[in-house]
Amino acid sequence: MTIQEITKYLDKKIKENENEIRITFFDVRVKHNLSESETDTFLTLCKNRLENLGYNVFFTGAKFTYKNTRRTVQSNELMIAVKES
Repeated sequence: MTIQEITKYLDKKIKENENEIRITFFDVRVKHNLSESETDTFLTLCKNRLENLGYNVFFTGAKFTYKNTRRTVQSNELMIAVKES
């Protein structure tokens, strides 16, 4: 994916829910047909952009608290980004 495609993808995700962005394995690896190395690059670029926009970013297996609820990024989720309050 190009930088422009990643920006468009994230803009769409933010428009759907600006407080919580979920990026799933199915969406990235199956729908967008990215290889494992392409997925790693994609996630790195997404992380950088989302952190610059004020999001806290968590990857598979990470535990975090959001809206007073303890959560874990599930195995089918590659990344969850939540807006800093």
